[in-house]
Amino acid sequence: MSNIEIDIQSVHRWLQSGSDDDGQAIALVDCREQNECAIAKIDNAILMPMGQWPPSADALASLEGKRVVVHCHHGGRSLRVANWFRQNGYPEATSMAGGIDQWSLEIDHQIPRYLG
Repeated sequence: MSNIEIDIQSVHRWLQSGSDDDGQAIALVDCREQNECAIAKIDNAILMPMGQWPPSADALASLEGKRVVVHCHHGGRSLRVANWFRQNGYPEATSMAGGIDQWSLEIDHQIPRYLG
C-alpha cells in the first residue's frame, strides 16, 4: 500500500470517532457513479461522481478543513481522484484501498456487493 492509500480499518475507526488520528474531521468522498451508489453506499459519504469531474466549487468548499478520504468500488478510480485532490489543494487526501467491495466484506456485511 502506498502513502496515498489508507486501509479500510483505519477509515472505519476515523469515521466512528469523527476525526483522523490528528483530530481533523473526515470527509468520505464516493467517486463512483450515481447508479453504483444506488446499489451500495457507506453512510455519510459525499457522492462526487468521477464522470462529472472536477466537482463544483460549492462541493469543494464543503470539504475545506477536512481530511479527504476517497473511495470507489475497488480502489482504482479513488486513487486517481485522490491524486487530483493532492494536486489541487488537499495534500493529505487518501484513497481507501479495496473500496466499498472490501468494506462490505470486512466492515459492514449489510452493504451489498455488486459486479462492475
